[in-house]
Amino acid sequence: MTEPTTEPTTEPEGEAERRRRRARFLRDLAEARELRDRVQPRRAKAARLRHAMRMRTFRW
Repeated sequence: MTEPTTEPTTEPEGEAERRRRRARFLRDLAEARELRDRVQPRRAKAARLRHAMRMRTFRW
């Protein structure tokens, strides 16, 4: 009895399409973040300060 293939496609066109969709999603996400930062400048500033503090206290 044969099982249906549920493995992701590894064809070049399938991989290229997945990468295109991922790139578009990441562009849209970055655009949404920029818009949110423009609309809520106080929250964006607080987030930047928190991120800077995390980076300063990070140890290798």
